[in-house]
Amino acid sequence: MSRILAYTAPARGQLFPLAAILEELHNRGHEISVRTLAGALPGMRSRGFEAAAIGPEVEAIEMDDWRSRTPPGAMIRATKVFAARAPHDARDLDRAIAEVGPDAVLVDAAATGALSAAEAWGGPWGATCPFPLPLSSRFGPPMGPGLRPARGRPGRLRDRAVQAVSNLALERISVAALNPLRAARGLPPFTDAGDVLSAPPLLLYTSAEPFEYRRPDWPASVVMVGPCAWEPPGELPAQLSGIEEPLVLVTASTEFQDDGRLAQIAFDALAAEPVHVVTTVPAADLEALRPPANGTALGFAPHGPILARAACAVTHGGMGGTQKALASGVPVCVVPFGRDQYEVARRVVVNRAGTRLPSPRLSPSRLREAVREAMRCREGAQRVAAGFTAAGGPSAAADAVERRLLRA
Repeated sequence: MSRILAYTAPARGQLFPLAAILEELHNRGHEISVRTLAGALPGMRSRGFEAAAIGPEVEAIEMDDWRSRTPPGAMIRATKVFAARAPHDARDLDRAIAEVGPDAVLVDAAATGALSAAEAWGGPWGATCPFPLPLSSRFGPPMGPGLRPARGRPGRLRDRAVQAVSNLALERISVAALNPLRAARGLPPFTDAGDVLSAPPLLLYTSAEPFEYRRPDWPASVVMVGPCAWEPPGELPAQLSGIEEPLVLVTASTEFQDDGRLAQIAFDALAAEPVHVVTTVPAADLEALRPPANGTALGFAPHGPILARAACAVTHGGMGGTQKALASGVPVCVVPFGRDQYEVARRVVVNRAGTRLPSPRLSPSRLREAVREAMRCREGAQRVAAGFTAAGGPSAAADAVERRLLRA
C-alpha cells in the first residue's frame, strides 16, 4: 500500500474533514502521516496516524479576520494571513516531504504556500477544500458577501461588478505573495487568484449539491464528496443524559473569532422555550456564561450524539459545523460573523434548510424568532442531507485519491 502525507493550516475546521478522508484511506491499508496544529496531535495519533506539528512559525501567524466589520474586509484580512503564512508552510512541507518520502501528498487549500511546494515536488498530489470553493463561475454569485443567486441581466451585471472588485484586491495580495516562492521552485507564475485552486490535479471539495450551487463549469479536477464530518469519538455528555426535551445545539468557532456572545444570547433567547439549550464554546470563556435552568454550557464536546436528539442547531456559520448539522437532517439558524460564513448562511436559506440572522442584528428576541422559524425547515435540511449522502463522503474521497493519484 501507499504512504500518504497530509498537510493542514493551523485550524481544526481545516483538519477534521481531511481526517475523515485519511481515516478511510488508513482503513484501506495506506500508511498516513499528518502535519497539523500541535494541539490536534493526540487525536491524530489515536487514529493510528504518524503525526507531527506544523512549524511553529506557521501557527504563530494568527487569523485576525474577525477584526473586520465587513465581508470584503474579512476576506482581505484572511487572504493576508494566508499570504503571510505561505513562505513558511511551503518550506515546512518541503521538510515534511523529505522526512516522510510519501507516495502522494494531500494539502489543505488554506495552506497556499504548501500547495505550491506540493506542485514543485513533482509527485502525485491533491488538495482538500473544507470551505465554500472560491472559484468564480457564471452560474453562481461571486464569493464573499453572501449574495443571493443572480436573476436576469441586472443580477449578472451585479455579479460581474462585485467579482471584478473582489478579484483585484485578492490578486494583489495572493499573487504577489505566491509568485516569488513559485519562481524559486521553477513553477510558472500565477496570473489571478483563481489559479491557486485551479492548480491541484485533484481537489476534494467537502460539500455537495444541493447545498452547493449547481455549476456545470467546475474544473475537471474538482470532486464534490460531501461534508466528510469527523470528530473525536465520544458519547452524549453525562450532563445531558437525563434530559427529555428536544435539544438546541449552539456552536461557536474552534478558533477565536469574537463570536462567543452567541452562546449567552442563545441562553437568554430560549430560556422560556420548551427545549434544552446546549452550547459548545471551545474558544470562548466558559466560566463567563450564565446558563438558564434549561441550558448547559460545555467547552469542546462531540456534536454527533447531541445532533441525534436536536430540533435545531444555532451556528456561527462555519462550514464544518453547519454541514454536520444538515448532514444529520437538523435545520440550522446561522448567525454569520465573518470569513466564509455569509456564503454558508446564504446557502442555508436558498435551500430552505434554516434561517439567517446577521450578527449586527443579533438580539434575544430576534434569535428566538429565527430559531422558531428554523425548526420548521426540517424538510429542507433532510433534502440537503440526502444530497450529502449521495456524494459518498470519505469513501468517495478515498476512491478519488486511489484512482487519480495513487494509480497514476
